[in-house]
Amino acid sequence: MSSTEQRVAVVTGAARGIGAATAVRLAAEGRAVAVIDLDEAACKDTVETITKAGGKAIAVGCDVADEAQVEAAVARIAEELGAPTILVNNAGVLRDNLLFKMSALDWDTVMNVHLRGAFLMTKACQKHMVDAGFGRVVNLSSSSALGNRGQANYSAAKAGLQGFTKTLAKELGKFGITANAVAPGFIVTEMTKATAERVGMGFEDFQNAAASMIPVQRVGNPDDIANTIAFFTGEAAGFVSGQVLYVAGGPLD
Repeated sequence: MSSTEQRVAVVTGAARGIGAATAVRLAAEGRAVAVIDLDEAACKDTVETITKAGGKAIAVGCDVADEAQVEAAVARIAEELGAPTILVNNAGVLRDNLLFKMSALDWDTVMNVHLRGAFLMTKACQKHMVDAGFGRVVNLSSSSALGNRGQANYSAAKAGLQGFTKTLAKELGKFGITANAVAPGFIVTEMTKATAERVGMGFEDFQNAAASMIPVQRVGNPDDIANTIAFFTGEAAGFVSGQVLYVAGGPLD
């Protein structure tokens, strides 16, 4: 890559939370960033944060579980920003419930966004990575992959992403493409706020209870995850692939 060529990064679910923090962090690393979310208008704040800081970004509306929309989105990104060679599969949803209360739709919705979405986005972007002889894929797993009450669908999807990551690393490594997963612990986002509501706790009390069980005695924030993703997507991380890094403030039992 010449000194003037700019890597293009794609971050899904980037309108808020971990996705938004990641998009901003990668832009600070000198990447042009495609900010993807279901609602393109919701990406406005993330894009403005990047462009006001002198970066380059576009907002892209896309349902990552829809194959036609994914293909159209990646084609648009390639045309407007350049070939995408960095992909962060962050898009996700919650449909929490105990197993006996969980509907088939709750199960399918979570699986489609997390697993089908990551599959479709990676399949669409990997062509560009292969052509470039360079690629970075980072999938967002979770500490819930180890099992979490009320999250049979989410836990299964996040565990599935770990297997997906390791398989990508084996298949795509010879093309200069790495694949890794980041598994956050408790991060302050709208999703963890929703979990607090589900269990009937105030969000501040929920955070304090979580922090008391974390070795570093605090909960995480989106920047903690964005910084980790930035490492995995960097030029210097070319010999790190197929790894799952738990970013949880300490070891998990």
